[in-house]
Amino acid sequence: GGINEIPTPAYVVFQRKLEHNLKILSTLQSETGAKVLLAQKCFSMFRFYPLIEKYLSGTASSGLFEAMLADEYFDGENHVYSPAYRPDEIDRIAQLCDHVVFNSFNQLKKFYSTVKKYNRQIGMRINPEHSTQAHAIYDPCSPTSRLGVRLKEFAQNIDQLDRLDGLHIHTLCEQNADALDETVAAFENKFGTWLGRMRWLNLGGGHHITRADYDIERLKGIIARLKRNYDVEIYLEPGEAVALNAGVLVTTVLEVQPSVDGISNVIVDASAACHMPDVIEMPYRPPIKNSARIGEKAFNYRLGSSTCLAGDVIGEYSFDAPLKEGDRLVLEDMAIYTMVKNNTFNGMNLPSIATVDDENNFELVRSFGYNDFKARLS
Repeated sequence: GGINEIPTPAYVVFQRKLEHNLKILSTLQSETGAKVLLAQKCFSMFRFYPLIEKYLSGTASSGLFEAMLADEYFDGENHVYSPAYRPDEIDRIAQLCDHVVFNSFNQLKKFYSTVKKYNRQIGMRINPEHSTQAHAIYDPCSPTSRLGVRLKEFAQNIDQLDRLDGLHIHTLCEQNADALDETVAAFENKFGTWLGRMRWLNLGGGHHITRADYDIERLKGIIARLKRNYDVEIYLEPGEAVALNAGVLVTTVLEVQPSVDGISNVIVDASAACHMPDVIEMPYRPPIKNSARIGEKAFNYRLGSSTCLAGDVIGEYSFDAPLKEGDRLVLEDMAIYTMVKNNTFNGMNLPSIATVDDENNFELVRSFGYNDFKARLS
């Protein structure tokens, strides 16, 4: 069966598009000597790990389960960072991970001996206290942030610096190289004196490297300058850039309601709250194939889900032809932060997962059912 026969809702990931991104990241590695890691928190479809490991240097995890997944399916460096580690998990984490990055000197002191027992490299996440973005929910440099060590705390703990192999910053979200340039300048201004004592600097994620308008030359310049000035190895751990525009979410129209305000409500079998929470959390309006902004085409619709949540709305769209029951809609750029965040609120089923390979062969990799819902509850 092909993409049109697939039971909806379904995520479909295209190998060709994923590989397009991986080639850009691989070229960046070979031209700069920097190492690029897959941030699993964004995309952890391990079906593609054998492909991704051909191009990238390793993975970045947020805790034990992601580190275990990488250990099982990805042949490369295994890095981990968490705002706080669980004492009952740190031993296993240190066993699995090459780099363990801490969020505070308290955590470093608490777990140093455990991590060193396995001879792992240790890093500290820094908060350069320089915000470059408008999305408060994704801003690690907000005044109340719990993420990373501020200069004041760092300066009070310089007796601990010999325990560190590297520093880590992650302050960006879907941004270009200009935001990185600005952030690195702020970081160097405050922490540059200590960076020369380190073996590596991890520039985190949020770099939209594979986006068409991304200034990759500027990024290369930043990497080259850091390596030259501080003699450190550079790591990047993008999530979105790896799977940007590589997947879609296919959904079916269940009902078209009569117009209320010149816009008809349409109910589909996908849900923003369940299947793409960032639509509500970010918030943003996902692109839909062959649609336009409201009023730009003849027929206007508000797409909502079949959950009970009044605000479970995907967005407002216009189409050339009227929508009818049974129509399939293709929501674009749905490989990132979707499968990893989905849930079964209202007893909604999880979307199936499918792939399309280079030869356009379609494969249904996984479908879900009642037991997947039930198993989460008791």
